Amino acid sequence: MQKHKPFHCSECQKCFTVKSSLVTHMRVHTGHKPFQCSECLKCFIVKRSLVTHMRIHTGHKPFQCSECQKCFTEKGSLVKHTRVHTGHKPFQCSECQKCFTEKGSLVKHTRVHTGHKPFQCSECQKCFIVKSSLVTHMRVHTGHKPFQCSECQKCFTEKGSLVKHTRVHTGHKPFQCSECLKCFIVKRSLVTHMRIHTGHKPFQCSECLKCFIVKHSLVTHMRIHTGHKPFQCSECQKCFTEKGSLVKHMRIHTGHKPFQCSECLKCFIVKSSLVKHTRVHTGHKPFQCSECLKCFIVKRSLVTHMRIHTGHKPFQCSECLKCFTVKDHLVSHMRIHTGDKPFQCSECLRCFSQKHSLVRHMRVHTGDKPFQCSECLKCYTQKSTLVIHMRAHTGDKPFQCSECLKSFTQKSHLLTHVQTHAAVKPFQCSECLKCFTRKDYLVSHMRLHTGDKPFQCSECLKCFTQKSHLVSHMRVHTGDKPFQCSECLKCFTQKSHLVSHMQIHTRDAVEPQNSSL
Repeated sequence: MQKHKPFHCSECQKCFTVKSSLVTHMRVHTGHKPFQCSECLKCFIVKRSLVTHMRIHTGHKPFQCSECQKCFTEKGSLVKHTRVHTGHKPFQCSECQKCFTEKGSLVKHTRVHTGHKPFQCSECQKCFIVKSSLVTHMRVHTGHKPFQCSECQKCFTEKGSLVKHTRVHTGHKPFQCSECLKCFIVKRSLVTHMRIHTGHKPFQCSECLKCFIVKHSLVTHMRIHTGHKPFQCSECQKCFTEKGSLVKHMRIHTGHKPFQCSECLKCFIVKSSLVKHTRVHTGHKPFQCSECLKCFIVKRSLVTHMRIHTGHKPFQCSECLKCFTVKDHLVSHMRIHTGDKPFQCSECLRCFSQKHSLVRHMRVHTGDKPFQCSECLKCYTQKSTLVIHMRAHTGDKPFQCSECLKSFTQKSHLLTHVQTHAAVKPFQCSECLKCFTRKDYLVSHMRLHTGDKPFQCSECLKCFTQKSHLVSHMRVHTGDKPFQCSECLKCFTQKSHLVSHMQIHTRDAVEPQNSSL
């Protein structure tokens, strides 16, 4: 039988069994709160609420959990708490069947399905599902950060952020990956990390359909399509898509190199450069060519090397259409067309189109000869010259004439020789019209007309038209006699003197034969 409720609210038509309940209820509409706290002056509609509130000031918590002995000021709070132990969740969502221990949690949850956000920010009109989210959000506008770290005094808008931050000081990483056992300070970092193992990339670019593990990477990637570069250098105004790229770039201006090699103490602007550099010391070459098994320190070198096997030359000269495997080679080549020589010698001001040419040239001034023959210990300024010299010891003559099969140690000697078959002498003297097979022969010959003697002896200051003449002359001062007779071991300063001397042995060998006749 339905209970009789004769007392009716004129505002909302709600009915009550006793008049006192109606009187109490009417205070909801009138706003009348007759029960005031003597400590903080807060007012309440019913006395029971005041009694419960007073326990905040007195610290009295009469309701104790029988499982964990935790105490509460209200019985309702104890009832809710016991559900933690029992696992009882009496409030179920009709949409997704998810269950909750409290009705308030269910009410908040249903807003996920309805999209209802009743709590609006008065500053920016952003809406929230729960009031606590609005309270936290308002601190963005007020700048209020009530949660302070006791270690470093850094402040936060949310308690949860402070809890996560304190783990930086304690080193506590409660979230562990089940795959690799790596630990993380916050759960979000673990969730993101797990995608490395699962391969899950939930953030997809709408332009090129490329997928990313984290949203931040997608946001950064989208700037490639939009061309947006929000991070600008204050020194040179160069713009970047990522803040990290700007930070690295700024070190060019400041000269700051925070990453130091423990072996040679060389410093680097970025960590990746240090990692690559350490491989010089360790000899580690992790990038291997699948064709010839040659290994490389950096991936870029492997990519360039692979073009030898594929024949791919992606860098083309716009002037002569010649193609190159690496961009640097194209840049160097373009200087042939432009005539640009950006590398200048500080000693004689001579300019060069390539840096390595300047480095080689500087050895003329410094006298540095870093390339030494392991056989005779003779030193050279260039490695290529040493390679050619080594053929004198090995007897290797890799350049062969296709006409007469004669072989040579140097390609230039072969080219000169080939001209003897063709009888081609393309280099003509403008004075006497004499022709030569090689340009350097013409240059030497021209000095007969000009009287130029550019090669001077440092001992007696005598000058010569050709370097070879100076070299021969210097032996007068040094006493060096590099040409030795294989018969009697007598030595000579010049090869021609040895040739003349050898005729003595030849004549001596012929005369006994004649006398026997």
